[in-house]
Amino acid sequence: MTLKQFLGKQFIDVIQWNEPEDGMLAYRYPMQDMEIQNGGQLTVRESQLAAFVNEGKIADVFGPGLHTLNTRNLPLLTDLLNWDKEFESPFKSDVYFFSTRLQIDQKWGTSTPITIRDKEFGAVRLRGYGIYTYKISDPRIFFTKVTGTRTRYYVTELEGQLRETIVARMTDILASSDVSFLDMAKNQAALGQKIAEQMKPAFAALGLELDQFVVESISLPEELTKVMDQRIGMSMAGDLGRFTQFEAAESLEEAATNTGGAAGMGVGLGAGAAMAQAVMTQAKAAANGAPVVSAPSTDAATAGGSRFCIECGKSIPGRAKFCPECGKAQ
Repeated sequence: MTLKQFLGKQFIDVIQWNEPEDGMLAYRYPMQDMEIQNGGQLTVRESQLAAFVNEGKIADVFGPGLHTLNTRNLPLLTDLLNWDKEFESPFKSDVYFFSTRLQIDQKWGTSTPITIRDKEFGAVRLRGYGIYTYKISDPRIFFTKVTGTRTRYYVTELEGQLRETIVARMTDILASSDVSFLDMAKNQAALGQKIAEQMKPAFAALGLELDQFVVESISLPEELTKVMDQRIGMSMAGDLGRFTQFEAAESLEEAATNTGGAAGMGVGLGAGAAMAQAVMTQAKAAANGAPVVSAPSTDAATAGGSRFCIECGKSIPGRAKFCPECGKAQ
């Protein structure tokens, strides 16, 4: 140890900290040889808390203001008395600063779908995502359980633990909920509040306070969304008969755009015949005052007559399983 270093740590310390960047939760103040002189001055600003660790234990936690620290390190005298230890005091002290401002826009989401039993659709898989906000509320717990004696600790190091805990709680709540998927959109705020209430004890166990929790979306995986869209389409069609007409019209339009061969013409004629028969059946039923029924399937409509080959477009018997012209299976 040089004379300059020896003299440099004998002065009364003035300890303070400003956050240099976003996302820093805890910071250990750099003190030479971890020797804080008795009477050191500690300044804690708004949005901060400071923990004074004296001789290995948290002696006190300080809020905003100016504080005087009491240690067994007396300027010059303590180090001189420990000449046999290379003038290094055995009385070690640290000051840890903690940011207590809100850590906003923290994102959570389900990495894999959550399977639940829906009262309307049976077993379904759901995805969800949203944001949450938290802050440090108890530096003692946060220091002993999370940060320890590390020099710095960041939000990114904690987000994985918090996210997985949120998803676990969300799974439990959705599994026991009697709200159907179709009603979840109007109940998202209530769902977020319920999850937040169950999450607060888990945050408090880490010295944190959950301030806000928002469920932005609850949705189905892509493959289940397609099934849902089909069901909605059938509901909008009104009944199966109209839905059959709609499907036949779409097939006719698709076939009409394919002018590259006899196969396209055959498909178009077949779809047109099915469409015409379905429309005539519905029109006659309406004219006679009879209830409108669903349109018959294409196989039933052509079973007793003729139809067209899906490959070459030639007319074939209605019950034929192979085309007599090209041999294509029907």
